[in-house]
Amino acid sequence: MAKEEAQALYFTVFLINHLADKLGESVSSIYRKLKMVNAISDYIIPCYDVLHTQGAEYLMEDLQEYAKLRGVTL
Repeated sequence: MAKEEAQALYFTVFLINHLADKLGESVSSIYRKLKMVNAISDYIIPCYDVLHTQGAEYLMEDLQEYAKLRGVTL
């Protein structure tokens, strides 16, 4: 695994865990919901270069909005 791929993976894990803590849900529940709307494969990983420069609070709101626009409430 390339260094950038590993960093994107760690970042994704951070986002899922942080969002689960913020919303009081399980990590597996948040993962399933994000996977359902393709947030990981179509948004987080491809946009890692930009997203990892943003603050955690912004990212939590952004992911919630991303899911909401695709019909899933986090």
